[in-house]
Amino acid sequence: MKMPKEKRTYCPKCRRHTLHQVQKARKRKASELKAGQRQFRRVLAGYGGFPRALPSGAKPTKKVALVLQCKECKKSRTVKGFRVKTLELEG
Repeated sequence: MKMPKEKRTYCPKCRRHTLHQVQKARKRKASELKAGQRQFRRVLAGYGGFPRALPSGAKPTKKVALVLQCKECKKSRTVKGFRVKTLELEG
């Protein structure tokens, strides 16, 4: 799917439609201090295999979230993800 790098849409801070810069949201490194990650590391330690089976029928596409940054006030916000095989930002 092709999408422009700039998009005119509503900015909640400016409270009007302004030009926004569009970027693909990137996943950050997971924190090792979260409770779920600590439990995962504890189960993984020592003898034994992987604690759970990996999903066999994985979905053919991933959800892509977009980050919109207002050109006027520089406020960023993410928009809900949608399914697409490839996202190409152009323009």
